[in-house]
Amino acid sequence: MLAPAAVLTGLGSWLPTKVLDNHEIAARLDTSDEWIRTRTGIRERRVAGPGESTVDLAVGAGREALGGGSADAVVLATSTPDQPCPASAPQVAARLGLGTAAAFDVNAVCSGFVYALATAAGFIAGGLAERVLVIGADTFTTLIDPADRTTVPIFGDGAGAVVLRAGDAGEPGALGPFDLHSEGEHAELLWVEAGGARKRLSDTPADRFLAMQGTAVFRHACARMAESSRTVLERAGWMVGDVDRFVGHQANIRILQATAKQLGMPADAVVANIDRVGNTSAASIPLALADARADGTLVPGHRVLLSAFGAGLTWGSTVLRWPDLDQPS
Repeated sequence: MLAPAAVLTGLGSWLPTKVLDNHEIAARLDTSDEWIRTRTGIRERRVAGPGESTVDLAVGAGREALGGGSADAVVLATSTPDQPCPASAPQVAARLGLGTAAAFDVNAVCSGFVYALATAAGFIAGGLAERVLVIGADTFTTLIDPADRTTVPIFGDGAGAVVLRAGDAGEPGALGPFDLHSEGEHAELLWVEAGGARKRLSDTPADRFLAMQGTAVFRHACARMAESSRTVLERAGWMVGDVDRFVGHQANIRILQATAKQLGMPADAVVANIDRVGNTSAASIPLALADARADGTLVPGHRVLLSAFGAGLTWGSTVLRWPDLDQPS
């Protein structure tokens, strides 16, 4: 008897109300709207306001994805939890009224949502859950030095979520195969140095903020996402030409375009909403899925490739045929 597959059956998103556009950033930093747009593809992003946390955003996205339904487990992908201990997922589950559902955080930074999908799929395959709420949520602007013209324009805050149910591998919405990897020797390319057990918070402000070696990250991201994408396509028995939509981590429009080019994929297959939300870390893929579904870019039957790359270094990919989410299941 085959193990049940994880089938996507719900989708939700949530963004802070505060919009920060390029002109506002340019007014206080040595940059311009044109410089930001040409190098990142971003024109605005959302920023969590005072008292607005990762859990708040996750609850909003999770509630929309559930649509009044329930879940046996919650997997929250985030690298900006509300506090170091305990995990934020149990608070999300409680606020969503999910009782004593299993709930935990996954921290693979920008690859977190793909890692969380794989984790939830394992729960379903192993019979530990029938329905799993998977959320990607980050308030990454809390990790950014407000005077850093390199990182301030890139990152935004937000949350996206999906509901996975037990089903059959051949039906629309079934996830997999998966491909996941890491390369920890390059952790310093993209990291927050202080605040953990290795280096405690100090009086040196730079220790508390994200440090990024942009050129190296760009190179690794394109190569690893393309490599991982080829792996899952081969495992799924798909050709590159079979892919209708490529939904990559929304880190930088040039990374998305370069990865698609390496794969030999047409530009119109690339799903991008980075211009409106920036890099939302673990939230970026589900937010892009929600936007693409809303504007008709993504329709039932489309073959979809998901791929992400993030700090760690971590990366991973998976595929699915997009389901009709208007039909209850």
